[in-house]
This record gives sequence, C-alpha cells and structure tokens, in this order.
Amino acid sequence: MRLVIADTGPVNYLILIGHIGLLPTLFEKVILPGAVKFELANPGAPGAVRAWIADPPAWIEVREAPGHSPEEEGMSRLDAGEKEAIRLAVALGADLLLMDDRQGVVTARRKGFGVIGTIGILDLAARRGQVDLPAAVSRLRETNFRRSESMLDALLERYARRRNP
Repeated sequence: MRLVIADTGPVNYLILIGHIGLLPTLFEKVILPGAVKFELANPGAPGAVRAWIADPPAWIEVREAPGHSPEEEGMSRLDAGEKEAIRLAVALGADLLLMDDRQGVVTARRKGFGVIGTIGILDLAARRGQVDLPAAVSRLRETNFRRSESMLDALLERYARRRNP
C-alpha cells in the first residue's frame, strides 16, 4: 500500500463532482493533515464538503503534522494545508501527495515527492475504466476549479484517442 497524503484541493473538487470514491479505489487509504480537515470544515467551504468531512469514511485518516522545521525553505507562500501536507509527507516518508496548487506542487517535487492533482486523479481513474472522463471534466468545469481550458481539451483528446485508436 502506498502512503498518500492529501491537500485540500483534490479532496474538495472530487467531493463536488461526485467522485471522491475514486480515492480508495486508487490508493486504498489517504491521510489528511489536521489543517486540511480544518479547511474542508471551514464555514466558507461548500456544504457537501463540510458534510463529508464531518463524517469521513474509514479510508481517511487525519493526522497532525509536525511543527515548523528548518528544511521548510520555499514554503512561506503556501497555505496551511499545503505546508502541513508537505510536513506530514516528510515526517512519514510518503510515496505521493495529492495537491493542485502550483507552488505547493513545485515545492513538494523539489523535496522529492511524487504529486498528482485532481486532473491527474481523474485521468488515472479513466485509464483504469473507473470514471467517464468527459462527464467528470464537464462537472469539474462547473466548479471554481482553476484550470487551463486548453489542458483540459488536450486531456479529453488523448482520452478519446485511447478509446478509439
């Protein structure tokens, strides 16, 4: 089993588009730092997200991340969830981080971690036949997910080519 730590973004958007159930099929178990749980439960978060984190499934584990450490250079611009996800990944020797924020992804990769975001999760699930990628992307486009439309279009074109070679 791979040790997977999640930041807020992928969990939030997978809940909003109805595909949070992909995570346990792809990764078995996912660990959330305390700050990520707090962000998901924030009164400003969508109701569906707050309801989900109020009663998380058994495949979610919440752990507190260690405090600030000297090797945190380059993390000053990250939010609390991203910082704690990276801290926890370092402390636990994680195999993979689920994260969308560009600066967080760059920082995590510089520290040697594999990173996959919401789109990558959907693509991986589609390759395994677990999700209808065009429908999932359509729902994602209805959210406030920051994205490059050309990147989503290219992803859908690759998906179509795989299905109809």
